[in-house]
Formats: sequence, structure tokens, C-alpha cells
Amino acid sequence: MKTAVRLPGDYVVRPPEPGDARAIFELLSAYNTAVVGFADCTLDDIADSLVEPGFDRLTDAWLVLAGDGLPTGYATTFGKGNCQTVEIEVASQHPAVAAWLLEQTLQRAQEMGREGGHAEITVDTCIYRADEQLGALLAEHEFAIGTTYHRMRIDHTGPVAAPKVPADVVVRRGTFDAASRRAAHDVLIDSFRGQFGFVPRPHEEWVEAREAQATFDWTQLTVLEVNHRAVAIRDCSNAYVETENCGYIGMLGVVERFRGRGLATFLLHDAFALDAAAGRNGTILNVDTNNPSQALRLYQSVGMTPTLIEDGHRRTLSTT
Repeated sequence: MKTAVRLPGDYVVRPPEPGDARAIFELLSAYNTAVVGFADCTLDDIADSLVEPGFDRLTDAWLVLAGDGLPTGYATTFGKGNCQTVEIEVASQHPAVAAWLLEQTLQRAQEMGREGGHAEITVDTCIYRADEQLGALLAEHEFAIGTTYHRMRIDHTGPVAAPKVPADVVVRRGTFDAASRRAAHDVLIDSFRGQFGFVPRPHEEWVEAREAQATFDWTQLTVLEVNHRAVAIRDCSNAYVETENCGYIGMLGVVERFRGRGLATFLLHDAFALDAAAGRNGTILNVDTNNPSQALRLYQSVGMTPTLIEDGHRRTLSTT
């Protein structure tokens, strides 16, 4: 692919540095506020992303600075697994800058695919439904919507009763040793295999990524066991404590054989009770509305409602 868009004006482009976290945070906060009315990110989010295991900021990110030295655009690529799937992000309120950044991410995605020995790759990006400018730009570059995500929330106005543990189930709170973390990761992979955009991470990279997040610790990962076998997982963090004083369920999964036994419902009500006891205003999670396990229906049945809509855009791209 040859770049068809030139970066206008006297912009300067360079890879981001860890010290740029605040400037990038302010850029993305302003961008998100213009689209959905609030920042929807924290400084910790940005700082963590710059040192994400598997991400090389020197080759896989672009920070565009205007003549006054202030950031005006930011984009990243992230190769998943063997780089047959590449995730990109683009943010700029200036259409020409956004167009230039998108083409850089696509070129880098092609390079990643070639380096991985693939003739073609899948390029994914998730954007707010309300971001009409970026949505139109993606459509011009042959992206199509592959799925839709709802951000779900339930409010806690007082104490929430702890649910009864299902029969024959053992609740393991926290994964403090290598064996328990391995079991939790295996359940996560089994639960999410085949879902839109999901590519399993190597175990050691997954552990490193969890430990690198400022809003996570191993006490926040809960596993359910049946007959000494791990069969369900709930992965929580403090991602929304700073912005909304809410607990966050990053992933909730049950291996297929054990679905329909109320395990996911138990994990949800358990999280609500824990968040309410901690003084949280509510609990938040994101759900793929095309999830084959009918997760959206489950979350609605326990009283959660959608507060934000995002679309997963996808393009198949030749690497030649």
C-alpha cells in the first residue's frame, strides 16, 4: 500500500515516549468529549498502554504534534498473537491528520502480516457509534461493521445481598500462584474462543499484561470450580473507579459445557454485592451484542442497561 494522503501543514510526527502520557491523555480526553461528551479514559490507561507487553511504541505508534508543539493526533497498531489479526486505533479531530494516521496504521499492519508470513490479515478497530467522522473514514477504506458492543451498567443505591453459591461450586477469590493463574487463563481462552476479535495471548504475556495495569491486582480475579476443575472466570479491575466510582467486569466467561447452570448469573450478582459493599456507585461491563452465549440478554435480565454503543469495524487486508 502506498500512502495516498500527505500530512498537511507544519506538523511533526514522532513515536510517543512514556513521558508523553499526560499529553496523549489530554488529547484523547478532548477527542472523546467532543464525540460522546466525557473523557472516557484516565491517565493510568494511557500510561499503561505505552508499556503494554507486545506493543512497540517505536514502530507501532504515531504522535502528531502541531506547530505549537501540542499533540493533534495519535494512532497505534497492535499485532495479536501471530499478527494475523491486527488492532488499530486512530484519534484526531482534524480530518486530514486522521486520514494520514489511518494509512500509517494500515501500512504497519501489512508489515506485521508479512513478517508473520501471512498473505492476508484481519484489521480490527472499535469506535464510538457517535463518531461519524471516523466511521465515514473507515468506510472509505473498505472497513465494515462486524459487531456492536454495548457498555452496560447497573447502579447501586444501597446494600446488595450476596447471592447463594450454586450447588457443587467452589469459589476461588484471587489467583496468587502460577497454577491458579494458568487455570484462570485456560478458562478465559476456552470461554472466549471464536468471539469477534479475540486472539489468545501467550500465558506469560497475559500475566505480564495483567501485572502491568495500574488498576488491576490478582485479588480481583475470581474463578469457579466444579469437581476441582476451573469452569468460570470473572476478571475485574478498578478501571472505572476514578471516573465513575464504579466496579468494572473486564471479562466474564463460562466454558461451554457448564453454561446454563447459573454460574454467570452468580458471578454478576456477586460482583454487584462486592461493589456495593465497597461503596461503588455501580458496576460496568462491555458486551459484544453478537456473543453466541446470549450474554446481552443475561446482563439485561439482571438489571443492567446500555449507556454507550461502540462498533467493531473490520477489514481483510492483503499483505502484498
